[in-house]
Parts: sequence; structure tokens; C-alpha cells
Amino acid sequence: MIAAVSQARRSFLKSAALASLGFAAPRSRAEGSPNPRILYSNDTTHITSCAPPWRDPKEGFTDGHLRASIREAAGVDVHLLQPGLGWIPWWDSELYSPKAHYEEFLGSFGVTKLPAIARYLLAGGDLVRTHLEECRSLGIEAFVSIRLNDGHHVRSLAEALKEKKPSHDMSRFFWENYESFRIGPDPTDWGQGVLNWAYPEVPEHKLALIRELIARYPIDGLELDFLRHWNRFAPDGIPTTERAAITTRFVREVRTALDEGGSDSPRRPLAIRVPAKLALHPEQGIDLRALADAGVDLVTLSWSYFTFQDDSVRQAKTLVPDTPVYAEMTHTTYTGRALGGSGTQPYLRTTDEQFYSTADLAYEQGATGVSLFNFPYYRAHTTPEIGPFTEPPFHVLPKLRDRDFLSRKPRWYFATAARKDPVLPDLDLPCLIQRTETKLLRLEANPIVGIHRDGTLRLRSDEPITDRGVTVSLNGVKLIPAVFSAKPLPHRYEAFLGEEEQFLSFACPVSLVRRGENELAVRLDAGIRMRIVFADLVLPT
Repeated sequence: MIAAVSQARRSFLKSAALASLGFAAPRSRAEGSPNPRILYSNDTTHITSCAPPWRDPKEGFTDGHLRASIREAAGVDVHLLQPGLGWIPWWDSELYSPKAHYEEFLGSFGVTKLPAIARYLLAGGDLVRTHLEECRSLGIEAFVSIRLNDGHHVRSLAEALKEKKPSHDMSRFFWENYESFRIGPDPTDWGQGVLNWAYPEVPEHKLALIRELIARYPIDGLELDFLRHWNRFAPDGIPTTERAAITTRFVREVRTALDEGGSDSPRRPLAIRVPAKLALHPEQGIDLRALADAGVDLVTLSWSYFTFQDDSVRQAKTLVPDTPVYAEMTHTTYTGRALGGSGTQPYLRTTDEQFYSTADLAYEQGATGVSLFNFPYYRAHTTPEIGPFTEPPFHVLPKLRDRDFLSRKPRWYFATAARKDPVLPDLDLPCLIQRTETKLLRLEANPIVGIHRDGTLRLRSDEPITDRGVTVSLNGVKLIPAVFSAKPLPHRYEAFLGEEEQFLSFACPVSLVRRGENELAVRLDAGIRMRIVFADLVLPT
């Protein structure tokens, strides 16, 4: 049974939050829309890993930097702060304070070189407090997003075990329980290095941190992030029914904590960020119907790192028709092979029209709104070779709630191979087509008669394919070849656009494009096998 914080402790922390910390009253849900339309996720680490124009790297990390990262996302309804990996509190914690972690625990191993965020916390910084203050001043809702099993620290586990000392982002709980609670034995595999929720101590520890956060701060809502990272149970471990029971019980406890602690405002929303692909849910213990019954108010469907266009909203709404569902979008639609370590893969930027088209598709399927994730990563980060970089397209954010505006914009639909990833299984792409073979791809679309015009369909490979003989049909009608354009619609991005010889282009009459699912048939008539990694369809206005 998941341990509970005593009622006396909850009452004490609630008083501390509302009286001594001096926050303004939380924004009432009755003051605005009962369901926000635009959610914006702020991982905070982008502040130091990217190159925003408002930060000098020599400054370290400051309250001003966090406030700037909130202000620049103007036009959103909810700002979700992700305070770290979810194992080390980036707030004023009594359960596991910055001093207890950085000075006492890490100090006992001689770890003294600390990142900017650690220096900020040790100096009295409090990300959650600053987040709440800034959102209050802007009149937007302040959510906190807690990563349930983030494994970024696991990438340094093998070296840490070799040196017999933890890295700065490994908590005492992780370090002392790694051998007992890990999912698998391989310390070089993120999926095995994270902790296994089948052991009651793991969700109990996470719940204790969440309870303290809720009781100590009058947040407007809380998100449980099931995607950072998606492994919470061993693949060959306990049955899926037990996984669902553990997860649902955990969520119910969080709902109770939200209702009891930290605020006298109306019911505060409990959101979850889950894989968009429903087939992944059972092995991860996710039962949307049961979680909605346990108190979940918002469901965000995520493809982890990518913007996708599919029917996941439509599918989720069949399970939870009365629960608001959000479609997540990110900075990229497709990535290439990494040039070095993590984060060095070249990536195709999500264009304005792809944001607008994806949002329009989501609304058409019943979405309440959209959520933005990894949005600042248009900026320079990791290595110059994955550039050229730009400022993020913040101008799209307030427009994503305007259905009339979206209906009048050009359409840019696509299907993508994304990247090889356990949370992205069984995609149509990449596909390898042998001679005389036909492959079927699916494209979601929502053209509007009288607004959208004939356009272009492109197939992209990661090798030259212009010498292939190919027949392409959309919904049973053969398309004729067209002139290649690297930018079928104008945009400002130059990175990872591909080379002309990697594309085949075709003219596409708008009359052929159906609302909903479209069937794209690709047949290789001549030439050696052909690999397709991306397909897009552009319909101008």
C-alpha cells in the first residue's frame, strides 16, 4: 500500500504554503474557459542547454531566466513547469532539500563540481515559487509537470558505477536502491537502468515528493508525465492487470492529495501525459478509462519527441469521451542519424503550417486543445552541425486556439519515420519497397472546399531515388510527376531539408483528398528497392 503523509503534516504544509509563502490566490477555473486550449511545457533545462537571446551563459541560472522563459511563451493558457527529472526536488523541500542532496549526499563522495541549477538552489532559489509568481502576474495557469520515471541520469550510470560515485543528477534514493529496484541489469541501457514500479517503494517515494509539492504550493494543476521515461515495469515482469492496478492506485492517491492540500480553490486539474499510441498502454499500466474514474481531468497524447499527424485523438475519445484530450506538438517531425551522443541528431523543423494543420486535425477529431513540448529547441544547442538555428516560432502559440484562423491556412500534412525508438513502434514509415511491390501509407487530412487548392505530394528517402520508376496513387487515383521544391510552402528553416535526389514529387488535385484517413499507395515499377522515410502533402490556399 502506498504510504500516506500524515494529516497533521499536510495541514502544516498547507498553512506554510498559503500563509508564510505569501502567494496570491490561485486563478479560479471559473474565471476563464473550463478547459484550457493551449498547454505549454517548460523543461527548464533548455534555459542552460540552448542559447536564448536573453541569457548570458556566464550568468549561470537565475530567477530572471526562468521568468523570461515563461514570458516568451505569450498566448498560452497553461504553463507547465518541469522541475528537473522528478527525483531531486527543485523546490523548497523538507523531504530532500538541495543541501541534503548536493552538499551532504554528493559531498560525501567528493562531488563538488555542480551545474548552474544546483548553485541556484543552494543559494535559496525555488523554481516552483518563481513559476507561480510569474504565471500569477501574467494571468495564466501555473501547472507543475512531474516526470514519473525519467532516466536521463542513467546515461552516466555505467561510469558512475565504475568510479563508485554518483553523478550530480542521481538522487540518494536512486543510488542506494539501484541494485534492488532497477528494471534490468544493463547499466548502459536507459530502459533497464530506471527503477521498477513493481517494487512498492518506488511509487511510494515518488508519491511522497508529489504530496509535499502539492501541500506546499498552491499550484493551479498537476501533470503526471508518463513519457519521461516510458519504462516503469520490466517487460517480462508482473501481469498488465497488476501494472494497471499500481498505476491507477497511484493516480487516485495524487487526486486525493490535490483535493486535500495546498489550496482552497475549486478542484484543481490532474493531467496526464501518455503515449499517443494506445497499444503501448497495457504494458505501461495505463488504463485511460480507469484513470479518468480515478480523477484524471486532462489527457495529453504524446509521440515523445515528435509532432505527428494520426488518428490518436479520435481513438482516445472513444475510451474517455467526457475527458478533455490534447494533442502534443514539438519542434520536429523527423530526425536523422545522430552525429555523436544524445541530442546530436539533425532534425527537420516543424513549420508554422504543420503546427496549424496538426492542431486543426486534432480539433476535428474532438481534441479540447493542443500542448507544446520541447518548443525552445529551435535554438542553438549541442552542436552547430545540426543547425542553422532560429528563434522558436512563438507567434504561432496564440493562433492555435482559433479554429477560424486555422481553417483558412494552407495545409501541410505528413507521415514520418521519426526515429528508431521503443515508444514509436509499428509506424508506416520507414518502409522498404521491393521491385513490383506496393506499400500503403496513411495520411490524415481535413481540406475545406473553396479554401484549399491543388497541391504537391512528396516522398522522401535517405538515399538518392530519382532514378526509380514509381507509381503513386492517392485514394485509388494515379498522380502525375511534378517539379521538386525543397520548400512547398515558404518558411525560414534551412536545416535537414534533404537533397533533391532524395525526393519524388507528384501533383495532387485537392479533389482527391478526403477528410479523415487517406490511402497513399506507392509501387516500385523499376529500379532496385526503395526506402521511404517521410511523405508530405501540401495544399495551398
